[in-house]
Amino acid sequence: MKKTNAARSLDRLKIDYKLVEYEVDESDLSAETVARKVNLPLEQVFKTLVVRGDKTGVLLACIPGNMELDLKAMAAVSGNKNVEMVHVGEIQQLTGYIRGGSRRSGQKNSIPFSWMSVP
Repeated sequence: MKKTNAARSLDRLKIDYKLVEYEVDESDLSAETVARKVNLPLEQVFKTLVVRGDKTGVLLACIPGNMELDLKAMAAVSGNKNVEMVHVGEIQQLTGYIRGGSRRSGQKNSIPFSWMSVP
């Protein structure tokens, strides 16, 4: 299994982790499908979403798989008046990762990041 930048970062920090492989279905990259394939509760599978703010530009949001991104809350915590989801076709150019592969840890490009608190 090929190590990601995130795995290499964990190695440097001497943090234990487990890489889990699963077959990717390009037509269904939902958190629900991934959770089922890796045998984890949906709330333990996180989605990294790419959005664009009217003031800050591109941002990342990481939320549990069982949640929806609140765009108004994301705008508020990021200092924007509003944010919108980035078009799927832009994700690889902006993040360095294909759709379904974007993640905050080990990010290839420097993009501001916000954790959204879950009520």
